[in-house]
Amino acid sequence: MIIPPKDQQAKTYTRGRWGSKTEYILTVIGAIIGPGNVWRFPYLCYKNGGGVFFIPYLLFLVTCGIPLFFMETALGQYTSQGGITCWRKVCPLFQGVGYASHLIIGFSATSYIVILAWAFFYLFSSFSAELPWAHCNNSWNTDSCMPYKRGMPLNGTIGSNATLPVVEFWEKRVLRISEGIDTLGSVHYELALCLLLAWAICYFCVWKGIKSTGKAAYFTATFPYATLLALLVRGVTLPGAQHGIIYYLYPDISRLSDPQVWMDAGTQIFFSYAISLGFLTSLGSYNIYNNDCYRDSFMLCLLNSCTSFISGFAIFSILGFMTHEQGVSMAEVASSGPGLAFIVYPRAVAVMPVPQVWSACFFLMIILLGLDSQFVGIECLMTSLTDMFPTKLRKGFRRELLLLVFCVAAFLVGLSFVTEGGLYILQLMDHHVCSGSTLLILSFCQSISIAWVYGAERFYGNITDMIGYRPTPLIKYCWLFITPAVCLGTLIFSIVRYSPLKFNNTYVYPVWANVIGWFLATISLSLIPLWIIYKLCQGKGSVKDRFLQLCHPVKDSSLEQQYKSDSVPLTVPVSGESPVE
Repeated sequence: MIIPPKDQQAKTYTRGRWGSKTEYILTVIGAIIGPGNVWRFPYLCYKNGGGVFFIPYLLFLVTCGIPLFFMETALGQYTSQGGITCWRKVCPLFQGVGYASHLIIGFSATSYIVILAWAFFYLFSSFSAELPWAHCNNSWNTDSCMPYKRGMPLNGTIGSNATLPVVEFWEKRVLRISEGIDTLGSVHYELALCLLLAWAICYFCVWKGIKSTGKAAYFTATFPYATLLALLVRGVTLPGAQHGIIYYLYPDISRLSDPQVWMDAGTQIFFSYAISLGFLTSLGSYNIYNNDCYRDSFMLCLLNSCTSFISGFAIFSILGFMTHEQGVSMAEVASSGPGLAFIVYPRAVAVMPVPQVWSACFFLMIILLGLDSQFVGIECLMTSLTDMFPTKLRKGFRRELLLLVFCVAAFLVGLSFVTEGGLYILQLMDHHVCSGSTLLILSFCQSISIAWVYGAERFYGNITDMIGYRPTPLIKYCWLFITPAVCLGTLIFSIVRYSPLKFNNTYVYPVWANVIGWFLATISLSLIPLWIIYKLCQGKGSVKDRFLQLCHPVKDSSLEQQYKSDSVPLTVPVSGESPVE
């Protein structure tokens, strides 16, 4: 390796590395393990045949989850670049995939963080003599509020007019929800302050790059496991817990014939493994060149799935206790998403001994699970931007100022999510922009570009050079055939089974709202073909020559030689020529 001397035509900068292997592992754990592991996976098991659900889940894990997880991690480690500039080093034609995924990160970072604001609101409300959602003696309660009694249903309604205090707390105190998306109403200032707190924490977790991100992960990635363990131990020792666990795991073989079961298994893999968003590529880019990313990928995937599985015991044991205490069926309490975290589980906690402690533990766990996923997404954006403009952003406090501008702008946009109609906007964004369909399209394009354009065997050679041995051939064949086929098949199935977006299965979104949602989704995905068209128009020679040139890596693709030594700064000439000869 020859490093050109520093002179008047060059500027020297350092990109940075993880402080230790532990920081990398914990940060990835924080990125891929979020609230969905707690509130979505257990419900999908219960809904889709209990233990039988693990059959399609494991098939999707082996054929899509692990291969794509490993591909993205290895891509970042090999190129030592973020989720956008890495494509210049392997297949410039598909750099639009990086831009598309980062635009989706921007959308999701702005909307996803409102969940943390809700969790902060519940956490602060837990520090009271009596949980405010456990009774009807509050200023926001209506005359129809009815304290919970044994045998009453837990779906929020009792008869035609009565409602539960936990539902009124959620709808009238936290959300102050309006009648529809066309009635946004005013900003809920208390939620806005919680949102500001969440953004402030994220900023200080990311402002020094991986130095601060890696240190923050020591707490944000480990403490949720402590709270989950506490909830698990407490849950399984409660009376009636075994009934909830039986409901969670009881196998129903007949459910395997339902295509929706397979669809749910596939989307859960894509959601929970943070695939196709650039997270794994950016985090892997800070590894040393010879890190065994193959072993790391298997270990992290196994940890992710095991966390989801164990969470089911913690959640359903407490739901089983609630059904035992209140004399209702599991079908009335089993729920997913915000319904579980902010209605059903708070109600279950309210009937436990010392409810304030367990409420605080649960919502602190939700906050930390969501927090590290949030700031890793922001770190991914900052990594890609600094890799695109290294000599401009790696000076002084420019990176910190850019991050501050992004956080302030995102907070101001996010105020729309804490209005009276904010929940409608959040569901619209989640359904269209951050949906499984967009992730499937990105995964399909990623598999085709690496396996067929750059070359699966060629990429295997790069990986072998990094880790010192060849991974199992099954991974390569998944990249070539199985993963693209599964992604395409799942996408087609989701389109065929498409149904209009509804809120609580009652409120149907107006046509104009769905048009806006599809428009936002199209903006991100359109960057893939638009980039291809742009680069073809920019090139020289015939269209065929331009296309073939874009399918080949740029000349400085052997970046691994530049980054084998952390102590050697990378020198980038102002002219833009490669520093490696």
